[in-house]
Amino acid sequence: MKPLTLYLLIGFSCVSACFSLPRTAPKAPVTLPATALKPYGRFWINKEMQLELISSAAHFGFRFEGRECKVFASLPGGQDHNYLQYALDGVYQKRLKVGKTTTPLVITAANAGKHTVWIYKATEAHTGPIAIEKILGENLHTLPNPTAPLLEFIGNSITCGAASDASEVPCGTGQYHDQHNAYQAYGPRVARALNANFLLSSVSGIGIYRNWNSDAPTMPQVYENIDFQPNTPYHWNFATYSPAVVSLALGTNDLSNGDGKTPRLPFDSARYVSTYVQFIKLVKTKYPRARIALLSSPMITGRNRTLLQNCLTVVKQKTDANYPADQPVATYFFQPMQPRGCTNHPSVEDHALLAKELVPFFKKLL
Repeated sequence: MKPLTLYLLIGFSCVSACFSLPRTAPKAPVTLPATALKPYGRFWINKEMQLELISSAAHFGFRFEGRECKVFASLPGGQDHNYLQYALDGVYQKRLKVGKTTTPLVITAANAGKHTVWIYKATEAHTGPIAIEKILGENLHTLPNPTAPLLEFIGNSITCGAASDASEVPCGTGQYHDQHNAYQAYGPRVARALNANFLLSSVSGIGIYRNWNSDAPTMPQVYENIDFQPNTPYHWNFATYSPAVVSLALGTNDLSNGDGKTPRLPFDSARYVSTYVQFIKLVKTKYPRARIALLSSPMITGRNRTLLQNCLTVVKQKTDANYPADQPVATYFFQPMQPRGCTNHPSVEDHALLAKELVPFFKKLL
């Protein structure tokens, strides 16, 4: 080889070495502990320092980089299974089944980059808590809830989004909570449409003075308990949030014919009204500045629909008289609906219609 050629090859090699880009090693996953999360809804940090999501649609958000992350979840209540659901980069994805043992739930994005995730409890408080232990991923950051007005929705199975989603487990099969979808219920839909935050304080089968299949415990008796159970020693800290509007939708179960097994007296309108008025007084002690809104039921038709509307009108009148300096109670009466979900409940599609109906009403209240 001629010296000139040798020098050129050596020089070219040096230039290539100087300008070649070093290979970037993949970043090691980091751990985001549950205590670093900022949940919204009723929750509890247990003695294992896990975040227990309790109420329907209780949720938290975080950001990660790359293609995937893992959420470690378990069931401290000992139930057989439960459900989370999530939205990725602002788009709702699906429900995630949580089993008895701690399960790493993998969330996968279509491409690498920065992604946001919001995790929601799909089921109600009576289904039991879901404990979040940690999140594993790349460049993790917890997300606070946006600064926005807060809507609290107090209600029954309709408010829970119960029996609304048979896309995975058909109606009439599985367990009751297999068709729950709190994210798609009317309350969260209304809140998202109005860029508001939300809380769901709801229990299937519950009423104001009597339930679907029992006389007690009713919502006024369990509302202060963290998980809406009668014997829970822990009370919810109402100073945690300050709703701008508290929506109450209770009456479907009071007016129902019951389960056909438990003895049931005819509907007592006077007791319904007086108990409702007292419950609103309790709510006002927790949130003295919140606007109160009373909703009827889309599942009640005919004479009972008129009866319920008349009762709610009286509840409004009595409450306005009790609090003349406060903003008047707002009322909204649903249009009758033929529900398409399981066990005569609104389906996910029905909840979209209910939310569309309610958005102008809540927009005025906000």
